[in-house]
Amino acid sequence: MKLSVSARAVAAGAVATAMLLTGGAVADAASAPPRPAAAPDIPLAGVKAHLSQLQSIATANGGNRAHGRPGYKASLDHIKAKLDAAGYTTAVQQFTASGRTGYNLIADWPGGDANRVVMAGSHLDSVSSGPGINDNGSGSAAVLETALAVSRAQYKPAKHLRFAWWGAEEVGLVGSRHYVNRLATGDRSRISAYLNFDMIGSPNPGYFVYDDDPAIEKTFKEYFAGLGVPTEIETEGDGRSDHAPFKSAGVPVGGLFTGASRTKTAAQAAKWGGTAGRAFDRCYHSSCDTTANIDDTALDRNSDAVAHAVWELSQ
Repeated sequence: MKLSVSARAVAAGAVATAMLLTGGAVADAASAPPRPAAAPDIPLAGVKAHLSQLQSIATANGGNRAHGRPGYKASLDHIKAKLDAAGYTTAVQQFTASGRTGYNLIADWPGGDANRVVMAGSHLDSVSSGPGINDNGSGSAAVLETALAVSRAQYKPAKHLRFAWWGAEEVGLVGSRHYVNRLATGDRSRISAYLNFDMIGSPNPGYFVYDDDPAIEKTFKEYFAGLGVPTEIETEGDGRSDHAPFKSAGVPVGGLFTGASRTKTAAQAAKWGGTAGRAFDRCYHSSCDTTANIDDTALDRNSDAVAHAVWELSQ
């Protein structure tokens, strides 16, 4: 059908209007900020492989990975080798505690704003009475696998990423305190968040979130809410893990915990499962804290939460 002159004019105007609207939408899309990168799923198998290696190291070194013992240094060397191969700049910080030499391992991912540093850390030492697979192989392995995921993704965060494995936590937070005390005031102020992960695979788990910094707390709570997993404020380990020196220095801190020697209540068992009237970790600081002393679901959820927070807070 042939259009009249007036109809053709109307149609042309409609086409022009549509082009303007479409062009505006394209322009708006082009000028919109890029969507934040989503954290990858952290493979449980990868985290458990690290735990198996830590168990093997303990077994070969008197049954533990304690401060000043061969099993601790072997654990640190194992993790350092993986990070070096993944492209991190690593540094080993030496100190003395209880008459023995201790070590921290610090790993920096290249790039990001050095004036805004996001750190994730965990203590690597066990007590002398056991291999320390939940306490704190679980946190150490999850932080390691998150760091390796950063490398696999070739992630380019806006902020600078730093990961840490602390020595001598079990003898008084010595390694993390040594690190914080030797930071210049300006370097402390450049750390925008320190995230601590200590015992995140307890066999009768709870889901506890530190309530120190509101923004970090919200990040973790919203993640677990998205899974339909209720959380509670962490109180059992408050001030007893490596976030404490950072908090005392004015650094915003947060973290996760699945419980130690406290007893799970009936109300907690009703919402989380597990066994009421039993400790969250009945092998806490004992020889039975082996690879058999881990709840896979809790370890998987918390490992993914580690990565989620690292990605969310570094953009």
